[in-house]
Amino acid sequence: MSTIIYTGTTNTTGGRDGASRSSDGRLDVQLSPPGSSGPGTNPEQLFAAGWSACFLGAIGRAAAERQLRVPADAAIDAEIDLVSNDDGYVLQARLNAKLPGIEADLAKSLVERAHQLCPYSKATRGNIAVELNVA
Repeated sequence: MSTIIYTGTTNTTGGRDGASRSSDGRLDVQLSPPGSSGPGTNPEQLFAAGWSACFLGAIGRAAAERQLRVPADAAIDAEIDLVSNDDGYVLQARLNAKLPGIEADLAKSLVERAHQLCPYSKATRGNIAVELNVA
C-alpha cells in the first residue's frame, strides 16, 4: 500500500521563456532558456536544485543506517546537461558529493547507497546517464 506524503503543484506558462508558480505561492520564478541572458532560471537548474537537495537527504538516510551523521558542511554539486543528439534532446547528470571528514571509501559507499534511496535517482534510473563523484 502506498501513501502520498506530499504533492508539489506548479503552474507554468510560456515554457522556457515563461514563469512557474507553486500553488502555495512559495515558488515564483521567471524562466529563461539555458545560456540566454534572460532574467530567469531554467528547468535544468531547477532540476539540479531539487535532485541535489533530495540526494543530500538520502545521504543522511544512508549514514543513519550505519549510525553515522553527515557533516553539517556536506554538499552536493549537481550538474544537469541538456544534450542534443540523434534522438533529439536528452539529459545527463553528474552528482558531486562533498562529505568533509568522511573517509573516501565510506563516502563513496554512502553516495552509492543514497543513489538507491533517493526518489530522483529512482525516477531517472535507466533513463539518463548519471555519474556519481565524491570530492
